[in-house]
Amino acid sequence: MFLLCYPKCSTCKKAQAWLDERGVAYEYRDIKTDNPTYDELKLWYEKSGLPLKRFFNTSGLAYRNNNLKDKLPEMTEEEQLRLLATDGMLVKRPLAVGDDFVLPGFREKEWVQTF
Repeated sequence: MFLLCYPKCSTCKKAQAWLDERGVAYEYRDIKTDNPTYDELKLWYEKSGLPLKRFFNTSGLAYRNNNLKDKLPEMTEEEQLRLLATDGMLVKRPLAVGDDFVLPGFREKEWVQTF
């Protein structure tokens, strides 16, 4: 499993501590310097079964500054995935990716069911 995080993000730190406390091994990946590619995002989105909007960091500056709340509904899924691939700060974090799961954001209830 790997965990995409932003080093300064308090939620990412909380998720890391949660995993560490439970002895869950993961490979850390900085989402800002090693942004997910279009192909990765497409695969993870399809594997997750979640709405694509769950992959957007809707509380981030990049999301708000680009007025994506209004723009996303007009965009195709491919356009949205390509947009996500341009900037790691648009991607919901932390993003936990394993062989049979993809978890955008730290929702403890979901994580308890997965780990």
